[in-house]
Amino acid sequence: MVIRSQSSAAGVLALLQEPDTVFKQHALKALIPLVPQFWAEISEHIALIESLYESDDLPKPARHNAALLASKVYYFLGEYDEALSFALGAGSAFQAEARAHGAGEYVETVISNAIDRYVTLRTEEPSGSSTKIDARLQAIIESIFDHCIEEGEYRQAIGIALESHRLDVVNSIYDLTHDVSLLSYTMEAVLDTGFSLSYRDQVLNFLLPLFPPPTSLSKSPHIHALARLLVTLNRPSLVVPLLTSLVPKERILAYQFAFDLVEGGAREFLQGVKADLPEGKETYTTSSCKILDGQESVKLYLEFLKRNNKVDMLILKNTKDVLEARTSIYHTAVTLQNAFMHAGTTSDVFLRENLEWLGLASNWAKFSTTAALGVIHKGHFEEGMNILGPYLPQAGGESQIQGAAYSEGGALYALGLINAGCGSGQPVENYLRETMKTAQGEVVQHGAALGLGISGMGGRSSDAYEDLKETLFTDSAVAGEAAGYAMGLVMLGSADRTSAEEMLTYARETQHEKIIRGLAMGLAFIFYGRQEEADSTITSLLTEKDPILRYGGVYTLALAYAGTSNNDAVRQLLHIAVSDTSDDVRRAAVTSLAFLLFKNPGQVPRIVQLLSESYNPHVRCGATLALGIACAGTGLQDAVEILEPMTKDGVDFVRQGAFIALGMILVQQSEASSPSMSSTRALYTKVVSDKHEDPMARFGAAIGQGLIDAGGRNVTISLQSRAGSKNTNAIIGMAMFCQFWYWYPLAHCACLAFEPTAIIGLNEDLKVPKFEFVSNARPSLFAYPPPATPPKRETFAKAATAVLSTTAKVKAREKRKAVADADAMDTDEKPEPKKDGDVEMKGEEGPTAKPTDGSPSTNTLEDVKPKRKSEPSSESVANFSRVTPTQLAYISFPPEGRYQPVRPVSLNTVSPKTGGKGNPNPGARKAPSGVASERYAGGGGILLMVDERPDTEAEFISFEPPVVEPAPTENGHAQPQALEHRARLSREFHIALDESSPDVDPPESFEYPFDS
Repeated sequence: MVIRSQSSAAGVLALLQEPDTVFKQHALKALIPLVPQFWAEISEHIALIESLYESDDLPKPARHNAALLASKVYYFLGEYDEALSFALGAGSAFQAEARAHGAGEYVETVISNAIDRYVTLRTEEPSGSSTKIDARLQAIIESIFDHCIEEGEYRQAIGIALESHRLDVVNSIYDLTHDVSLLSYTMEAVLDTGFSLSYRDQVLNFLLPLFPPPTSLSKSPHIHALARLLVTLNRPSLVVPLLTSLVPKERILAYQFAFDLVEGGAREFLQGVKADLPEGKETYTTSSCKILDGQESVKLYLEFLKRNNKVDMLILKNTKDVLEARTSIYHTAVTLQNAFMHAGTTSDVFLRENLEWLGLASNWAKFSTTAALGVIHKGHFEEGMNILGPYLPQAGGESQIQGAAYSEGGALYALGLINAGCGSGQPVENYLRETMKTAQGEVVQHGAALGLGISGMGGRSSDAYEDLKETLFTDSAVAGEAAGYAMGLVMLGSADRTSAEEMLTYARETQHEKIIRGLAMGLAFIFYGRQEEADSTITSLLTEKDPILRYGGVYTLALAYAGTSNNDAVRQLLHIAVSDTSDDVRRAAVTSLAFLLFKNPGQVPRIVQLLSESYNPHVRCGATLALGIACAGTGLQDAVEILEPMTKDGVDFVRQGAFIALGMILVQQSEASSPSMSSTRALYTKVVSDKHEDPMARFGAAIGQGLIDAGGRNVTISLQSRAGSKNTNAIIGMAMFCQFWYWYPLAHCACLAFEPTAIIGLNEDLKVPKFEFVSNARPSLFAYPPPATPPKRETFAKAATAVLSTTAKVKAREKRKAVADADAMDTDEKPEPKKDGDVEMKGEEGPTAKPTDGSPSTNTLEDVKPKRKSEPSSESVANFSRVTPTQLAYISFPPEGRYQPVRPVSLNTVSPKTGGKGNPNPGARKAPSGVASERYAGGGGILLMVDERPDTEAEFISFEPPVVEPAPTENGHAQPQALEHRARLSREFHIALDESSPDVDPPESFEYPFDS
């Protein structure tokens, strides 16, 4: 017998009208499973169903069924709030439905809405009290927590607890599991999502006492999380007790903790920790203070970059040869390429070998070329004044030589770049302030202001701010622009309302676009990292009529929420990118997405995919820089695939952006790990060499060449520090770099985002011992690129002269006639001369021709093909060597080794097997795209090593003392202040310096012939 399917719920609905309650109860129960099929028909009787739910005549189970029925009908109508309200009233009926087969989607939707409503109610309560929350809703949420804990889904429970401000749940989970990784997860969740600053600090203060004290025996993996937590709270009073408790018993761990704090900590914070440490004559107290200065880290990385410099000079030489030096844009392009390639290496060999090229620089190109010395010598703060001595303004004032102002201004800017992030303190800042106040020319003021802003970044010095304000009020376009940037840099992240109001007022009054742009960016720097505190200023700037101020509003939004991936901020930027009337603002809005999303680089290609195909070239250009900055150093293939077609775009500045972005993304990638590496390098060479290519595209290709080989191929570009926190210097450096669109010298600021990638092992005396560790991956995967080959000169063989068939016939006929006259008998027998034969016929014999040496051609293709050598699955790497961010996951220290790290090298470890033959390309596996956001969360850098055999004599890497002779001035004498500075610095302690070692010979003195 065939069962007929039900075609209507009318019969069951009619029972709801019956006076007998038994019929009503039966109808309610029968209608629940019919809702998915007949919800439209049942919805016409929703008022009756609701009245039955509220009726006292029905028993409780029947009323629960009525509530469940109403809830399911509202669910199918799309009224999820009503569905939740009735589901809460369904009680036991909803619980039975949750266990029923086929109700998953409805139940999940209701529970999801329950969580959303609970989170909303909890966040609206200032004290977090649950007085206004329905007890039934509270019961559902509690059951969700209990279910997650029973199933071991602790991270889900923590996520809901954080959203709903239920820190008691986090506490109970930790009491149950004592799993420190869950505390780290909680901390990362609250830092990397869009929580308010006040709630973020509340959670971090709650987590801090839960972390167990780190010990060197356990190789505390949470020391990174602890360092990041304390850096974010930015309160020295919380750090000092921890450091002082570690120092007596865990001295090595205390040093490691101090180095990790330096990686992510702001200058003001580190100075506060150093000042609060108890004074003492003990070695460990002195060493801790020296580490917290930040200068020891800078010295070690500087030495690493000097020792491991792998710049391919042939690439640089080829670019210089093909770009016409007398054209300012090309001269600047080569200057920037050289600066980026040699950033931090202190190698100016290219400049010494090309003095004639150097002398072609004029005006602002000369400014940029001198400033490039600051990039090359970045971090060489001990000798900064000495190196730049010949170019700095003399004590008597500015030089009167024509064009000297540009080299003087560039030298002051370079001085700021050398001292950026070095904590070198007041001497340099005071010198720059005095020079800026006494300078008369706007070019020197411009350089001094930029140098002061970069060297004093985040120092919040009121004196420096006032001096910059005086320069601004002179209303000089050139000096005022630099003063605007510098005022923001000095007050970085302060959210100082007085400064912001002064700058905004002046920006509205002045007529100079340069000054307005400088002040607009300065405002963005002031509100860096302040999130909701910047909202009122952002709203004010984005509603301005002046597009330059709206441009500043876009960057204020991006920097205030940098690294948070805040949904509202992303939505606002996307809206501006497609709606603003100014192309500059739209381009900035797309570029700024990178500053919000750099911790999740895998999301960026998907978000900017459509924007990269926009009809507006400025939006497309913004998309290229957004991909470059957010995915820098990741080698993300999704981003490369979007950029490669854009290198053929019809608009020159879009191609320029694509070339620059490819350089950022592919920095430190190898040909084995990134399939686009060799083709990109070849494309750069082709574009730079093509004289018919647009200047802007050639400029972009030259910059791309510099970025892809930055820092002697030993640095990556990252907006995230090794400690996992935001890298403030890098974020600000990249924001300044983006302003090269208006002012090329600002491109030098990209060097602030260069992060040396090394493992530098130190013993407890802070010396560098010799040892090796293992990289469990194929050597080619993380190898340096092969050296460039010089272009081959093509030799052309003399081609056979083509002979027309008609000409050949005429010649043949003439010859036959001539022969006939001489000897009639031989006329028909004599063959035609061979040289007059058909030229094309010879070519057809080529493929089957025998070898010219007479040997038989019996070799098959397999015989000719060289046998491929099998590559080892791992390699030994020496201390003080390059280790790329992706490679950190493959690093291990042999258990039998003498030196063992005091903390894990990386939290993202890979089994040694995955680097071998079983996986031909582990670097190209899908994991790194997810790992990319955490590429410094536990990564490399300076590692303190425990010596397992302290009684055995150790070998150390000796550092040669830096001896730098100042270049002579025009009269042959060195700068007196530079010599004094050098004498004072030579008396200072240098880390791991062998005082007894002989001095090296000084390099030859030379002078850049700018004025020749």
